Amino acid sequence: MIVPPPKTTARSAGDFTLGLLAPALLLLAAAALSGCETAAQEASAPPPVEVTVRAAVAQEIVDWDHYTGRFEAVERVELRPRVSGTIDRVAFDEGALVEQGALLFQIDPRPYQARLDQARAELARAVAQKELAQSESVRAENLLQARAISREEYDERISRRGQTEAALRAAEAAVEAARLDLEFTRVTAPIAGRVSRAEITAGNFVAAGQTVLTSVVSVDPIHVYFDGDERSYLRYTELASRGERPSEREARLPVYVGLANEDGYPHGGEMDFIDNALDPRTGTIRARAVLPNPDARFTPGLFARVQLVGSGRYTATLVDERAIGTDQSRRFVYVVDDQGAVQHREVQLGGTHEGLRVVRSGLEPGERVIVGGLQRVRPGAIVAAQEQAAPTLTADTLDPTAFAAFN
Repeated sequence: MIVPPPKTTARSAGDFTLGLLAPALLLLAAAALSGCETAAQEASAPPPVEVTVRAAVAQEIVDWDHYTGRFEAVERVELRPRVSGTIDRVAFDEGALVEQGALLFQIDPRPYQARLDQARAELARAVAQKELAQSESVRAENLLQARAISREEYDERISRRGQTEAALRAAEAAVEAARLDLEFTRVTAPIAGRVSRAEITAGNFVAAGQTVLTSVVSVDPIHVYFDGDERSYLRYTELASRGERPSEREARLPVYVGLANEDGYPHGGEMDFIDNALDPRTGTIRARAVLPNPDARFTPGLFARVQLVGSGRYTATLVDERAIGTDQSRRFVYVVDDQGAVQHREVQLGGTHEGLRVVRSGLEPGERVIVGGLQRVRPGAIVAAQEQAAPTLTADTLDPTAFAAFN
C-alpha cells in the first residue's frame, strides 16, 4: 500500500514571518516607553539649590588672647590721723572727687596751738640764755688774759655757752615739732582722686596712727590686673625668643578692654607690668595693664574682659563665621567650585577677628564658601550660587596700635 506524501501549505512561511516581527515590535514599544519615562523624569527634575557664597580672604593680622581681670586704682591711701584728738568736723562730700591737699577732717587744734605757743616761749628763753652765755664767754677770755679769773672758771663759762647753744637747737626742734602737730590736725587728701565715706564723724576721739578715717583712690589712669596661664606664658616666651612677638618685660604691648555690659573690646591701653614669678598654687602669673580714665568711667573693682596680643604678624585666611559647620569634634566648610559643585572641606580653625574666623588649614584665599543655605546641600550637589562681597578688613587690622609693638 502506497502512503501519499503530506501536503505542504503556505501557513508555515507566514507563521515564521509573524514570529520574527513580534519580538521586534515588543522591543520598539519598550524603547518608546523608556524614552517617554526619561523625558518625563527630566521634565520633573528639581532646579539646583540656591545658596549664598562668600570668598575667603587673606589678611595680615595678629592673634588676640582673652583674659578676665579686675580694675584697681593706681594709688590707694587709707587715711589715719597723725595726731590724737577729737574730730571737729568732716569737711568733704562722701564719694566726691577731691584734689590733692584738700581738707577732709579737722581735729581740734587748740591743745596743739597751746603746745606750739609753749615751745615758742621756750625758744625765746633759750635764745636769751645763749646770748648771755655768749657775752660771758667773751668777757671770760678778756679776764683770763688779764689773769683776773682762774682757768677753771673760764672753762665753766665756755661750757655754759656750748650748753645754751645746744638748748637753743633743742628749743627750735620743739617748736618745729609742735608746729607739725598743729598742722597735722588738718587731715588733707594725700592724692587727687575719689574719696570714700567717712568712717568717723564729728565729736569722736581718734588715736594717732590707728583710727581709719576714710580712703582715697586715684582715678586717672587706672590699672587692670589679670592672670595668665602657664602655657600662654611659655608660648609668649618662645615667640619672644624667636623675635616674632616682643616680651611684655621689654615692650608696652597693646591691650584692649571691655566691660561686662559692652560688646567687643572698645577701650585701649598697654601692658606695663608682669610679675617675676608664677604662683605655684594656681599655675598662673599676674600681669597688669594701664588705661587712661579721664572721664572716671572705670571704677576700681569692676570686672574687665582683656584682649592681649597673642602672636606675631602673619597672613591668615579669613572666612565668615556662618560658613563653619560642625561634625562632632570636626569643623568643615562647603566650597563651591567653578562648575557649581559642592565640595566638603575639613578645616583647622584659629581665633576670631570681629566676626571672621581664621582658617589655619583646609582652605585657600579666594575659594568660595557657602554662608547661606548650608543645611540644604550635600557634597557633590550642583547649586546655584549667589555671591556676596568678600569680608572687609577687621577693626583689629585697621587700628595702627594693633601693630605698634612690632614696628
